[in-house]
Amino acid sequence: MPVDPESNIPTQEDLEREAEIFKEKGNAFYIKKEYSEAFNYYTKAIDACPKNASYYGNRAATLMMLSRFREALEDSQQAVRLDDCFTKGHLREGKCHLSLGNAMAASRCFQKVLELDPTNTQALQEHKNAAALLEFEKMAEYGFEKRDFRKVVFCMDRALEFASACHKFKILKAECLALLGRYHEAQSVASDILRMDSTNADALYVRGLCLYYEDCIEKAVQFFVQALRMAPDHEKARLACRNAKALKAKKEEGNNAFKDRDYDAAYQLYTEALTIDPNNIKTNAKLYCNRATAGAKLNKLEQAIEDCSSAIKLDDSYIKAYLRRAQCYMDLEQYEEAVRDYEKVYHTEKTKEHKTLLKTAQLELKKSKRKDYYKVLGVSKDATEDEIKKAYRKRALMHHPDRHSGASAEVQKEEEKKFKEVGEAFTVLSDPKKKSRYDSGQDLDDDGMGGQSLCHYVLRLTSQTLIVYLFFFLF
Repeated sequence: MPVDPESNIPTQEDLEREAEIFKEKGNAFYIKKEYSEAFNYYTKAIDACPKNASYYGNRAATLMMLSRFREALEDSQQAVRLDDCFTKGHLREGKCHLSLGNAMAASRCFQKVLELDPTNTQALQEHKNAAALLEFEKMAEYGFEKRDFRKVVFCMDRALEFASACHKFKILKAECLALLGRYHEAQSVASDILRMDSTNADALYVRGLCLYYEDCIEKAVQFFVQALRMAPDHEKARLACRNAKALKAKKEEGNNAFKDRDYDAAYQLYTEALTIDPNNIKTNAKLYCNRATAGAKLNKLEQAIEDCSSAIKLDDSYIKAYLRRAQCYMDLEQYEEAVRDYEKVYHTEKTKEHKTLLKTAQLELKKSKRKDYYKVLGVSKDATEDEIKKAYRKRALMHHPDRHSGASAEVQKEEEKKFKEVGEAFTVLSDPKKKSRYDSGQDLDDDGMGGQSLCHYVLRLTSQTLIVYLFFFLF
């Protein structure tokens, strides 16, 4: 008997029965939270009977559990296209819109559910959630305009509680984290998005922004270029790329001028670089420190200290800026300030070199609090023995009390004081051992005819004896 080929073709009823079987199996896996298997069976049900709205609704629910909200949205929309009175379909579409950050579209869906079922408590709550999401969006937009990035991060955290799959909110949060200097957090958010979508221009931009603000400018440019390749009209990436290239070029020009010992040119180039992007804190901190180094070479020590302070204000962990400022303080003999900076450095990095610098500054501070015997005699610190003797004779004669016997009591008292200091200075600087201890900052022992003893002795000399005494030294 010949076989009728049409007898092997399943009827519509057969397909519907088969689809129901697939749906029931899908339901069983869904209950057991085996969503991937449930998805497979719901797909088979749809293939068998593609005009059934509930199958799309079921698959949409499964996709939502798998956090595949864009695919779930498509299924939900297809479900309500097939059946505009399908309440669950409208509800799931609204939830997908909400999860993806589209509060306006979500509100319309929940409103539709409430038209079909005014007592639907789930739709009422989700409608409120959509309204809250809109409010957080507005607050974040206002905060960004005012550069209140902490407020934006707060709003985006709240918004993401409703819109967990919204890349736009995540990117905005990441960008603000970068602008707040929280680079690790910002990079983590951007990297998560790039793992899901390697072509996301916004995530590439934020990744580059973090590198840019961490002074990894060359790598940052690569990300900005990649972002522009994905989205040629990405204005933020374009501006950041331009600033990064300009900053890198100007900084390198300054460095090259400094290496060539053209310190005036280096100072000017660093100044120009500082005007390119005030938001780049780490790079600008380095530029201030570089300009301070050039300024120190030009003997602009006060300006160099100001630049170091600016660098530290931008980055209070910038050791090089503390070291540069401390050296400038040392050069200006502002030893207390130098000690404070070196203490900060040594507390942060306990190296042998930093310990030596701190001890040197502490020694100079200690020495600065004593009388400057070289200054008393009017000689340099490298004066010879003969120069010290000559200076002593000259100053002793200049300030001897007998020379000012006719002056007022106030003048006599002042000259007597200076005469004593001259004696102290000579006693110390004329004795090699005491001079060595004095120069090294050690305390001096008042032994023998040292210090005050000599002064008292000299004061007891008669005028005649003093003249003979001085004549002996002079001739």
